[in-house]
Amino acid sequence: MASIDEGLLEAAQKYLGYQEQSSGYTRFGDWYYVNVDSSDSYFKTAPWCDMFITWAANQAGVEKYVGEFAYTVDHARWFKSQGAWSDKPEPGAIVFYDWSGSKDIGGIDHAGIVERVDGERISTIEGNVDRVWLKRKERDQSKVVGYGLPKKVREKMGDGGREVFIIEGELGSPPVQPAAFGKAGPPKAVPSLSKWTEVANRHETLC
Repeated sequence: MASIDEGLLEAAQKYLGYQEQSSGYTRFGDWYYVNVDSSDSYFKTAPWCDMFITWAANQAGVEKYVGEFAYTVDHARWFKSQGAWSDKPEPGAIVFYDWSGSKDIGGIDHAGIVERVDGERISTIEGNVDRVWLKRKERDQSKVVGYGLPKKVREKMGDGGREVFIIEGELGSPPVQPAAFGKAGPPKAVPSLSKWTEVANRHETLC
């Protein structure tokens, strides 16, 4: 059985070079709408960096350790609430960026998956790069807010565990206790698509 990082990266690598359609439609946003949150079809054309991560985690069968999110800020806060937040990169970690250079989780506007660490530089797989692509990127860490560690979530939770996820943030998500954790336990990332769009506009881009 592949480790969490191996499985997640293998799933992500399969769609390198994918490009969203001119309408903004992506297979990852469509999948998220059908399988995670069918509250609004806008997911099909929404910024998709985090929905791609959710898709890859599901394909690898590790979604309960990675989380199922569309909104990067809530995703980062979820990792922090699980005691799985770090300033040190490692392969398979979820990297969160704020292009303004702050270290504030509330300012996060993009996410990717760390593929390799080379000193102070990281190699990543990221969706919605240059607005439309799924690509590998080589970056320094000057814009990195922090890293979510799926392996640490697993250590804290244990296979088949139940958890209470508390997401406190801009979108006002209430505490959620999943009925079961066999599928994915994280709460839906976006309680209101109109609010989500408002936040996206304020930050210019979520991905």
